[in-house]
Amino acid sequence: MMNETDRPALSVLDLVPVRSGQTSAQAVATSLDLAQAADGLGYHRYWFAEHHNMPAVASTTPPVLAAAAAARTSRIRVGSGGVMLPNHAPLVVAEQFAALEAIAPGRVDLGIGRAPGSDPVITQLLRMSGTTSDVDRFPEHIRDILGLVSPEGSQVRLVSRVGRSDGDTYAVHATPAATGTPEVWLLGSSDYSATLAAAFGLPYVFANHFSGEGLERALDLYRTQFRPSELLSEPRTFLTANVIAAPTEAEARERMLPQARMMARLRGGRPLVALETVEEARDAEKSDGLASAMIESLQQRWFVGDGDDVRHRLAAFAERYGVAEVMVSPVAASFDDEPFDTAPGRLQTLALLAGEDSAPAR
Repeated sequence: MMNETDRPALSVLDLVPVRSGQTSAQAVATSLDLAQAADGLGYHRYWFAEHHNMPAVASTTPPVLAAAAAARTSRIRVGSGGVMLPNHAPLVVAEQFAALEAIAPGRVDLGIGRAPGSDPVITQLLRMSGTTSDVDRFPEHIRDILGLVSPEGSQVRLVSRVGRSDGDTYAVHATPAATGTPEVWLLGSSDYSATLAAAFGLPYVFANHFSGEGLERALDLYRTQFRPSELLSEPRTFLTANVIAAPTEAEARERMLPQARMMARLRGGRPLVALETVEEARDAEKSDGLASAMIESLQQRWFVGDGDDVRHRLAAFAERYGVAEVMVSPVAASFDDEPFDTAPGRLQTLALLAGEDSAPAR
């Protein structure tokens, strides 16, 4: 559905959540089913995040997951939200997404960020090669990728240790005979990412689902400093949001509690665990009150409620910030009796936002 003119286009950001007792295989299968459902419901794009060594998150490799989603879908755009570029060699990223573009021509997005995506120990392991760890070279690496994924390829300047004279150039292509190019987006939640996207003339996504702090300033910087490029003639941006929609507000709030407790663990520096079920979170909250101070804050920034309410609030959110698209992270948790290979709460969130009927309230 989603054909009403006053609604923003909707997309999906997936961290591939892993609930207690669930295997990685079950979590990934559930997300791929969700991608297939989003394709049928009319969602615009489906992105996978990059996070490492987290018990509740299985989205460690966006290009692998995007390839699997591409094979299960026919219309929706697939990609990364995002690849954390300092963890990877630019050529490897370019090759992965050029291959994805060959798999699903015309519907691949390469969203790029510069955050580590994990703790300092995992970051060190990811960057053992040394050449990818220089965050100061992030703008240079963006330029490299833009050239490498293009059909024309890139000219790389050589140094003598590879057997040629200093100053010589060498032609490099991410794939031998490209006919299309992945759409490159810069992602971030700071002034830096907004101004860099503006300087490069690239589309930009503010990661509002993190905290929302600095949103207005980042959008203003991006829009006022934007320089037209060969890729983009005017600013293009959308926002992300954590969303839970259910047949009733009461159910939506129940499905929110495990995620609220997860956020409290992250911000409090507590050990991370697999995502609790609603019942596990409810029982634990009685004894430790972990999320009690977090709930009110999250309810002001997340979109939690029945389908009609959340749809209207998302439309108002998009209008307020002048965007035509919102990327939702469906963070509805599961109940104990829901199978490990399904995610009814996440699926009904997407269905209700698309204007479809959903299962009756619990």
